[in-house]
Parts: sequence; C-alpha cells; structure tokens
Amino acid sequence: MAQINPHINFNGNAEEAFTFYKSIFGGEFSKIVRFKDLSNEEFQVSEKEANKIMHIALPIGKNVLMANDVPEIMGLTNENENRSKISISTASKEEADKLFNGLSVNGQIEVPIADSPWGSYFGMLRDKFGIEWMVDYDPNYIV
Repeated sequence: MAQINPHINFNGNAEEAFTFYKSIFGGEFSKIVRFKDLSNEEFQVSEKEANKIMHIALPIGKNVLMANDVPEIMGLTNENENRSKISISTASKEEADKLFNGLSVNGQIEVPIADSPWGSYFGMLRDKFGIEWMVDYDPNYIV
C-alpha cells in the first residue's frame, strides 16, 4: 500500500526545525545531506549555501518527515502562506498532549487541544517555524 510522507521547504533553518522536531518525536535522523555533499565541477555550491540542508529525514512511527532548505537562487518560501497541515494520529491522550504542547512552544495555537464534537481529542497549531500541525487522538482508531 502507498505511504504518504510529508516534505517541508525551509529558508535556511531546516536543521534547526528538525532538531526541534526530533526533541518532540524522538528517534534519529535517517538521512542528512548538505548541499556541499553534492558539490562537484558541474554543480558548484556557494560557501554561503554549503552547510544548508539538501535533504533531511526523521522517521516518525511508520512514516518519514522530510525537508530541505530552498537554495537562495530559487527564491524564498512564503512562511506565511496557507500550507497543508501535517496530521498526527496518536495512541493516547497523553501522547497527544505531549506532542501538541511540545510543538506549540513559541508557536500559535489555532485550536486548543480538547475533546471535539466528532468524538476525538483534537487540536491545531502553527509551530515556531510556521508549519501547521493537527494532533488527534481517536479511541476508535488504532494507530
């Protein structure tokens, strides 16, 4: 069966964001590739962009959260745009609270986490990097 793995673009702070996400979700990065790792005579990387992230991956459960820094030559990612949200389904209310509270540090809570009218425990936020998250615990859905 197909698997969906979110991929996020950053303006030079992908490593900082993913270090933050790792502190919330745990685990280890399965891959970190910097632009300098790809540099060769045909693909030259400026010193300013050398340490930026070309690809980073953090396994979370059976999924992988991935990202990169957008090279300046390609322009900036609009950090205030209405991006797609990343939805997290948890195995318990306690896990939902832990993830929601961790991700919301220095961010903006859009919907406080609480029991929802549709029967799940749900909240929405925009983290300090501008990424939008939905956190949900549904006792009728097995993670």
